Amino acid sequence: MQLGLSPKKIGDDLAKATKKDWAGLRVTCRLVVQNRQAQVEVVPSAGALVIRALKEPVVDRKKVKHLQHDGNITMDDVYECARIMRPRSMARKFAGTVKEIGHVRVGGLHGGRRGPQGPPGCHR
Repeated sequence: MQLGLSPKKIGDDLAKATKKDWAGLRVTCRLVVQNRQAQVEVVPSAGALVIRALKEPVVDRKKVKHLQHDGNITMDDVYECARIMRPRSMARKFAGTVKEIGHVRVGGLHGGRRGPQGPPGCHR
């Protein structure tokens, strides 16, 4: 690499950061280099958070193509995803972030068996 870092070490750091929690999912990683030391931060997307909330078994994406996710997640899981996504959300209020998570349609999932209108009692 141009930063004087070994590509093999960077790849190992990426694999170690994504191995346990994000195995089988595609997530974005942020590489922070300071004093020629690299740190890897996982930046999950809303879709990756929703898929992880399903607690499905790990699937090898190279072998299984066109994987369909099926199931329901609770509103508590939707709120937890929204708390993680809140700093990167463009919504003014937390309810707007929850609606953004509700709009995520990953393989036909429905958040809490409700549409993207948000939590109960939240009016537009």
